[in-house]
Amino acid sequence: MNLLSIGGSDPSSGAGIQSDVKTFATLNAYGLTTITAITSQNTSKFGIIQPVSKKILKTQLEAIFSDFKIDGIKIGMVYNAENIKIIYDKLKKLSVPIIVDPVIISSTGGKLIQKSAIKDFKKYLIPIATVITPNRFEAEFISENKIHSKKSLQKIAKKFQEMGAKSIVITGLELKKNIMTDFVMTENQYFIENKKINIPNHGSGCNYSASMIFSLAQGKSILESAKFAKSFTFDSIIDAQKIGGGLYVTHKKSDEIYSELTNAINNFIEIKNIFHRIPECQTNFVYSKESPKSIMDVLGISGRIVKTGKKVTKVGNLEYGGSKHVATAILTMNKKFPHIRSAINLKLQKETIDKLEKNRFIVKNYDRVKEPARNKIKEGSSIKWGITQVLRDSKEPPDAIFHKGDFGKESMIIIFGTTPNSVIEKISKIF
Repeated sequence: MNLLSIGGSDPSSGAGIQSDVKTFATLNAYGLTTITAITSQNTSKFGIIQPVSKKILKTQLEAIFSDFKIDGIKIGMVYNAENIKIIYDKLKKLSVPIIVDPVIISSTGGKLIQKSAIKDFKKYLIPIATVITPNRFEAEFISENKIHSKKSLQKIAKKFQEMGAKSIVITGLELKKNIMTDFVMTENQYFIENKKINIPNHGSGCNYSASMIFSLAQGKSILESAKFAKSFTFDSIIDAQKIGGGLYVTHKKSDEIYSELTNAINNFIEIKNIFHRIPECQTNFVYSKESPKSIMDVLGISGRIVKTGKKVTKVGNLEYGGSKHVATAILTMNKKFPHIRSAINLKLQKETIDKLEKNRFIVKNYDRVKEPARNKIKEGSSIKWGITQVLRDSKEPPDAIFHKGDFGKESMIIIFGTTPNSVIEKISKIF
């Protein structure tokens, strides 16, 4: 996935395009950048701003769009009217999701947009926004209204829609004591809450909009993406680091489980003709933490790996608890064989069984027809029952377990491994 950040350069990497690139990298997306202005700032103070020339801004955008397929765009600091018009001209006909993060003042006190540019910001950038993500101050500044109640909040959000924005998320609202709320307005209205974190920080607004464009580019809804962004930003504040002498710099710790599973999914998708192996119920690929207790300790895809013609595509985000059936299979396997932590489900085919056995993999099966009736009516019980039957007399962990289905139930095979890479290695030997 290629995501473009259009904004200012922050040499401290706390905010701006540097922060966006860090967020994209954490989420295993490729970050591209177009710089609108150079700033001198750190965690304690703000210095000066030097906007780039119209020519260099225009040629940066041309260079990006002539060479890369862009899946989503985040617009941050634009600074002046000239920049706004150039950005609008290059983006106005695009059909990818665009987030406009209206950066007005930095957390270190710098004014990041000229007063004379506000009119053009409203005229050109807000109408091309899939979502606009102001914090409370920015929402009040742009709308020229104060937030003092839920009714005034709704009025401001509607005003943004009247300016042309399709959806609005107003972040950082303390409507209840020690609770931070984000207000989402699409066709409907939603409030997303979490507890307040008392860590003065630099970069949380950028974390929010950058993680949200990642989610939108994956095809998730506005509400789903807002929830994902709030969770990501919450974690980035919790993990914030005291790097300089001033504000904490937000930082989302790298999740090795997330990285390994992402890389394995990308490798799986690239396997030639793998679309033949995707079942009707689609595919999930999971990787658990050590000693998992529930599916919330198992990372999986909130959607699925789906067949699209002769290709396969990951639809949905990687989330702990994102899988139920394959996650239940790995939990059951891991209980007896703790080193087995990853699994993928595939379409059951005789060719697959033959190749697994030819490569001397351990292949087991169970008969779903023999499953107790009480299990069949309880969500998730069938997988646990079946895997348990197989493992009862197993002294070694099976590489694969399959069943031939039942009335209304698709046949399936699950391939297990110690890590996602070991699962991919097994698949590469049989396909």
